[in-house]
Amino acid sequence: MKHGNAMLAAVLMGAAAASAHAQDGARARLLLEVAGGVQVQATLQDDGGIAVVLAPSGKRQVLPGVTDADGNARLSAEDVDFDGHPELVARAAVGMVNEAVAVYRYAPARQELVALAPIANDRAQCGDLMGLTVEADNRTLSSSCRSGPMWYVDQYRYDGGRLYLYRAERMLMLDDLLEPYVFVKQTADSGPLAVWSTFDPEGNVLETAIGDGLEAPRAGSPLLRISGHVMVARLPLYRQPGDATTPRYLVRDDRVELLDERDGWVQVSYDHPKRGAVLGWVNTQP
Repeated sequence: MKHGNAMLAAVLMGAAAASAHAQDGARARLLLEVAGGVQVQATLQDDGGIAVVLAPSGKRQVLPGVTDADGNARLSAEDVDFDGHPELVARAAVGMVNEAVAVYRYAPARQELVALAPIANDRAQCGDLMGLTVEADNRTLSSSCRSGPMWYVDQYRYDGGRLYLYRAERMLMLDDLLEPYVFVKQTADSGPLAVWSTFDPEGNVLETAIGDGLEAPRAGSPLLRISGHVMVARLPLYRQPGDATTPRYLVRDDRVELLDERDGWVQVSYDHPKRGAVLGWVNTQP
């Protein structure tokens, strides 16, 4: 057995260290080095599973993988956790436009590959990792998907070894409700308005801003707030959603930035010439 393992290790370690593609009949095969001195041979099976052999240990695994409607998938080696070694990535088309993705990282303590799963957060629009894009320059993963007529983007970052939801969007369907009170100029290329939120590793909201739902903000930079101007002579500015009275008003042509939305109430920021930024909520359904 030891002799067999040594022969297997020699074969795998003689392959390309980063990654290489070959064909084994109709099945795709990938060779990659997932850690210093640890080689992996991954073979896509007919049922969509991925048969894995690790060297020099000789340990074998069968991973679930992902497949399209015809049972096909693509294997690749991508450094998804930015540690200088690639992960095993499987991709497959889902429907007409979406792409399912499965990522497997090497776990040294277990000496095997384990699935990469983000910390659960119900504010992620795509749920699982979809259409994965690896942004090495800012150490961010972007997951994109289409649901109905809308495209969504979830951004993820690492907190130690944990992958957490860093940014997500929530589409707004109140353009027509907002326009009589605050007009936001849009072009033919503009997407629907969305609330973008930035989260800490524990899921707490750090910032929000209303912007274009089809244009993901640059990771690592503050959220950009879309602006508009007041359309009515006097627009009540409430301290909290649901308030019935307020002594504060905005007036026609005041410029405001849009920050958040709750049940038809829109949070705005007005740059007062003497008091600086003034925050409040506008009721779009009085």
